[in-house]
Amino acid sequence: MHSSNSTSLTYNKTTHKHTHLKSMANKKENLTAALKKYFGFDKFKGDQEAIIQNVLDGKDTFVLMPTGGGKSLCYQLPSLLMEGTAIVISPLIALMKNQVDVISSMSEEGTAHYLNSSLNKTAIDQVKADILNGKTKLLYVAPESLTKEDNVEFLKQAKISFYAIDEAHCISEWGHDFRPEYRRIRPIINEIGKAPIIALTATATDKVRTDIKKNLGIVDATEFKSSFNRPNLYYEVRPKTKDVDKDIIRFIKQHPGKSGIIYCLSRKKVEELAEVLKANDIKAAPYHAGLESALRSQTQDDFLMESIDVIVATIAFGMGIDKPDVRFVIHYDIPKSLEGYYQETGRAGRDGGEGLCITFYAQKDLQKLDKFMEGKPVAEQDIGRQLLAETAAYAETSVCRRKMLLHYFGEEYTKDNCGNCDNCLHPKTKIEAEQQLVIVLKTIQALKENFRTDYVIDFVEGHETEEIIAHKHHEHEMFGAGEEYDQKLWNPVIRQALIAGYLKKDVENYGLLKLTSAGKKFLKNPSSFMIVEDNEFAEDYESISEGEGGTSALDPTLSAMLRDLRKKVSKREQRPPYVIFQDVSIEQMATDYPITIEELKNIQGVGEGKVKQPYAKEFVDLIKRYCEEHDIVRHTDLRVRTVAKKSILKVKIIQAIDRQIALDDIATAQGLEFEELLDEVEAIVYSGTKLNIDYFLEEVMDEDRIDDIYDYFADSDTDSLETAINNLDGEYTEDEIRLVRIKFISEMAN
Repeated sequence: MHSSNSTSLTYNKTTHKHTHLKSMANKKENLTAALKKYFGFDKFKGDQEAIIQNVLDGKDTFVLMPTGGGKSLCYQLPSLLMEGTAIVISPLIALMKNQVDVISSMSEEGTAHYLNSSLNKTAIDQVKADILNGKTKLLYVAPESLTKEDNVEFLKQAKISFYAIDEAHCISEWGHDFRPEYRRIRPIINEIGKAPIIALTATATDKVRTDIKKNLGIVDATEFKSSFNRPNLYYEVRPKTKDVDKDIIRFIKQHPGKSGIIYCLSRKKVEELAEVLKANDIKAAPYHAGLESALRSQTQDDFLMESIDVIVATIAFGMGIDKPDVRFVIHYDIPKSLEGYYQETGRAGRDGGEGLCITFYAQKDLQKLDKFMEGKPVAEQDIGRQLLAETAAYAETSVCRRKMLLHYFGEEYTKDNCGNCDNCLHPKTKIEAEQQLVIVLKTIQALKENFRTDYVIDFVEGHETEEIIAHKHHEHEMFGAGEEYDQKLWNPVIRQALIAGYLKKDVENYGLLKLTSAGKKFLKNPSSFMIVEDNEFAEDYESISEGEGGTSALDPTLSAMLRDLRKKVSKREQRPPYVIFQDVSIEQMATDYPITIEELKNIQGVGEGKVKQPYAKEFVDLIKRYCEEHDIVRHTDLRVRTVAKKSILKVKIIQAIDRQIALDDIATAQGLEFEELLDEVEAIVYSGTKLNIDYFLEEVMDEDRIDDIYDYFADSDTDSLETAINNLDGEYTEDEIRLVRIKFISEMAN
């Protein structure tokens, strides 16, 4: 009796379990069948199925999924399966239209609509009728439209299945695209009527994640987090020099026919760079929010259809562009935050193929961005500066960039070498920093874990800043504990201690350094801590020094041959050698090997007037012969044609001189110093354009003085200003010598 009872008990338990498993399997089958029916896919990606199930179960859901992971499906499919209308709150109007079209073409049973400022009254009435009739399964709204009173009143009447908040990072001031209207979403939802919430974002740090959940009132939501690692993306940070345009052109020419996006911070830079690329035979177009929407749509289409290879854009571009085979993303300027950087680089290699992410960085750009923040509210400035500091840390570090990036998003990358970033391909030698880490950890403890990196470093180095004096920390016994060590080490020590898990940043008060349990253990029992020093970047956009390229590419044999030819031509023409071609032009010829008249025009100091001179052909013929005899492989991609604003200035100056306007008046009209105007006029006559400035010279100088300086240049081997001042016994001012030299070059050379 007893045993049969126990048997039946076991049996019932098993049957129950069996039934439960069966119903789960059915659910699973049903979801896969629904996926096939509506979207034509055979299986789900990553966590999609579990997320959709969570929404169907009526639970709040938080989804962190990198771009391209299939976020939209997580709310589209459950909306088609549930009763009522799902409200999708999204900031991107262009994307709404795109998605509505997609859904409407897939499903006959349910319709998708959007409600935003672009609709007229008739269209709005139609949308509302469909919602009340239960036809609309998905309603896309911009947060601004959601908060309108009449929309709120109307939606109160509708049956809401759930709310989806797309681009949820917009809620947080710490997100890369903060929008204050997102803060009002929760109160509005309470007004319309409660329903489960699914929040989705492609980038969010721990801080942003906490912010989102708090603000939406979904602290207990089920969290789904996909990996942020994109193994196919290659990350590199290059120094930004004065030759950055040339570097970019060279890079694009090395990847012919491939699609790429170049991000710049300002609209002005977007347009300038697009022009330079076009001048260098690259199929490029600009894209920013200030362009007409028809032109923007056309550019997007041209890019998708590949009649354009490269888009130069502000961050306005790319928000709804899904081109899977973008092969490179270049950041001309350093982004304002690592989230923005991740989002933008994430547009490369969506198809899993090659994706090259190149960033140009100089500290000057940081200073510019910092300056932009002046005048904003203090809290906003503070957040902005901390986000910038994270970006700077990423740019300057010698640690694996993948490791650094993933750590920022709260993910641990365990490999020591990813093999697909500049720092891993060219690793630096590691150095011991055990002592320094002990000092940092003890300092953070002594400061009661209440300060950020900059403050900790100032304290360790013994800098009596205003802030340190205000906290009386300069009187602390540990103040200046790291004075004897190299200052450059403290930043990398702290950053790498964060990655190693000895330190963490406080989520609530972002940026405050705290010790982790591993950090406390390390203090009790210190051991080896190897670090790599940071990469050093110039403060300004310097030209690359001679040792790294620059003039070291000069061919000395060819340079000597060109100088001999110049001497020969100068004798024949009875003009000084520098009048034929300047030294700078000769050097560039011996570097770039121009072998046609067309190519010669790209050489510094050579303009249209110069190439018309009969001797110009002698120079290109010599270079051509030399290249053939010595099997020279010419880097044709290095000859960068510029479309500088200067050409407009140049035309204005020539026209003004033709109208015999006094040079000082021209300078004032163009907003130039007189010396700057002389620079421009010199460049014009040296490149072969004839200018007659006699009218001005006669006004400001005696005839004898003009003749003396003129004769000096006629007999001189050099046009050096310094040499002229010395040889003319200091009798003449620099401006006088320059003015007569302009007259001389113009008459003799052109």
